Amino acid sequence: MVKRSKGFLSKGTKSTRKKRTLTANDFVKPFKPGEHVVISIGPYFKGLPHPRYNGVGGQVLRKQGTAYIVRIKDGGLEKTLVVSPVHMLKLGAKKSRKKVGA
Repeated sequence: MVKRSKGFLSKGTKSTRKKRTLTANDFVKPFKPGEHVVISIGPYFKGLPHPRYNGVGGQVLRKQGTAYIVRIKDGGLEKTLVVSPVHMLKLGAKKSRKKVGA
């Protein structure tokens, strides 16, 4: 028998790909500094935050290249994450993306 991988995205890639389709607009979404966002992992693996931060809200600090620096609270600590706009939703925005295969 072959030993199963226990990598970073083990058991997570198939469910992530089925979640939703991406459009060109997802890659160039504009966010302003100070804007509140929710981290929502999409089926694109560049600028991917750790899956433990999926669903966590934060505040955009600044843009860095094509990604954004987002400040979140994890317990009592403030952390900064570098997140691609594909993996961010504006707080209060509806998820209006098409489901794949549904």
